[in-house]
Amino acid sequence: MTGAIQPDAWVIVAGGSGFIGSHLCEALLARGYRVLDIDDHSTGRMSNVDHLRATGRFELVECDVTAADLAQRVAAVVGDHPVAAVAHLASAASPPAYLARPLETLAVGSVGTERLISIALGHDARFLLASTSEVYGDPLEHPQRETYWGNVNPIGERSVYDEAKRFAEALTTAHERASGLDARIARIFNTYGPRMQPDDGRVVTNFVHQARRGEAMTVYGDGSQTRSFCFVSDEVEGLIALLHSDVRGPVNIGNPMEFTMIELATAVGEVLGVEPRLDHRPLPMDDPRVRRPDITRARELLGWEPQVALLDGLRMMVDSLDAD
Repeated sequence: MTGAIQPDAWVIVAGGSGFIGSHLCEALLARGYRVLDIDDHSTGRMSNVDHLRATGRFELVECDVTAADLAQRVAAVVGDHPVAAVAHLASAASPPAYLARPLETLAVGSVGTERLISIALGHDARFLLASTSEVYGDPLEHPQRETYWGNVNPIGERSVYDEAKRFAEALTTAHERASGLDARIARIFNTYGPRMQPDDGRVVTNFVHQARRGEAMTVYGDGSQTRSFCFVSDEVEGLIALLHSDVRGPVNIGNPMEFTMIELATAVGEVLGVEPRLDHRPLPMDDPRVRRPDITRARELLGWEPQVALLDGLRMMVDSLDAD
């Protein structure tokens, strides 16, 4: 999979009906692949992928990735066609979603990862793990390089997501060493854009939808904490560049431009033409104070870096909402 598209090859995207997953499915179809989406729609939406059915090269298996018969259900769709890759994007990703499903989130990171790796090994396919910047926890290193081991509270509320992803990385790496798995690991930083659910609970959607309703934007703490926001088209291009590369080991895929929550609120207000009003709330437990990727590896090894500036991305996101 070092660039050339195999005729009629499948790429299996677990979580393909989700926010990033649906954009990845689109991009893979545009590159000539067949795409099989595995999604139980606990957080993903059918409306994100309904338009892909018309391509004739998109199939959906509605199933939890922890299901014991997952491999059989996949085999029933792909048949004898080659499978180029298995991309694991399945998991609740926003704090409200994974806090509401703590045990399921841990199972997806452990049992689900094992089942998807087994499918990749069975089809001699490349495996792409969508990990997260949350493996760095509340970082003591800034910006965060892939060599940083992180500062995660293993028993805090957020640990159900953070540790699920950290375990998924450990399991993937162990299979590389023990089973010969051809694996790629992407550490995804904050991503935004069209198809984020209004009740997603992540800060960009919170601010945009609150401002559109004329409400005050909910800011936790004093708003000085930072995040780095990558537009979804840039994120997907980074994932595909990694998938098609020979790069081993985790790679940060995110935008290194860093903004405080106050600066983000100001940007959202500018795009929507409103004066931002803020509603300060207590800072949640273990909420990271800073977050910014060092993308040196992505730049040098993948030739990738984000192109979409925050204001431009916010405008495209708002335009997509107006078109709905």
